[in-house]
Amino acid sequence: MAELVKIALDAMGGDNAPAEIVKGAVEGVKKEQESFIYLVGREQQIKAELAKYTYPEDRIKIVDAADVIQTGEPPVMAIRRKKDSSMVKALMLVKNKEADAFISAGSSGAILVGGQTIVGRIKGVERPPMAPLIPTAKGPAILVDSGANVDARASFLVQWAKMGALYMEHVVGIKNPRVAIVNVGVEEEKGNNLVKETYPLLKACSDINFIGSIEARDIPNGDADVIVCDAFVGNVILKLYEGLAKTLIGKIKGSLTKSLQTKIGALLIKKSLKGLDATEYGGAPLIGLNGLVVKTHGNAKHKEIRNAISQCVAYKKGDINEKIMQAISNENFE
Repeated sequence: MAELVKIALDAMGGDNAPAEIVKGAVEGVKKEQESFIYLVGREQQIKAELAKYTYPEDRIKIVDAADVIQTGEPPVMAIRRKKDSSMVKALMLVKNKEADAFISAGSSGAILVGGQTIVGRIKGVERPPMAPLIPTAKGPAILVDSGANVDARASFLVQWAKMGALYMEHVVGIKNPRVAIVNVGVEEEKGNNLVKETYPLLKACSDINFIGSIEARDIPNGDADVIVCDAFVGNVILKLYEGLAKTLIGKIKGSLTKSLQTKIGALLIKKSLKGLDATEYGGAPLIGLNGLVVKTHGNAKHKEIRNAISQCVAYKKGDINEKIMQAISNENFE
């Protein structure tokens, strides 16, 4: 039997914890035969939820944690003070190499702080980016950075481009992924100071397929596989993407449920609409740490947790961290 990919799951994080988190864990271990889940949180609550399901009991273990980090708490203070929280104890499992990956629907700020201070960065990585997969007309693309570093340097973006390309090739399976930097035009001389400084550095990289600038309107069309920007720009793109997709899907569903004929049409296109659902890809990975850290939506349901488990398995089996370390060693892009 292949070595199991061990995942520490914050069972108490998010709006729908622990019920949806536990359900996602059960579905995840059933789907991914090479996964093992640590459900970290309040033991009695987790046990009550697990009792609802039949599952491979040898691949789910409860790790008791009495405390919970709430969304509104100051992240640094919460990570420092709440050592017995589900988030901190789950992150410690990754730090201590008892788990390969961590998943949480909890506080984004606490996950970012905990990921960097507890799990720690891979040597040579300047700033780990938050890198969600977003749907496009030609399949998923990775957006780096979308929330971790609102102020960035050119050297950060070069690293993110390389790490994003490794992720897309070895996790998603896109050979020689196209890398582009977000800009206000496609001409090389356009952009703010950060883009103008970064562009020639990316152009000079021999180990990525840099195709130049991409305008925001061309992202949904799938004109690039790796989309590079600072987190301020990336977060605006991501939130607009999510808001617009929700509005469009709502409008389409409303139109398709007005009559029997349109309801039949809705059933026929239901599968196609799944391509607009970002939760199909799991959560947003924080790339460049000494273990994978994945942030799901705060309102994540079981499907997103299940898909995040699959994401962690693919990441580990793809040896992404080892490839990042090798890339840093070879290219010295520190």
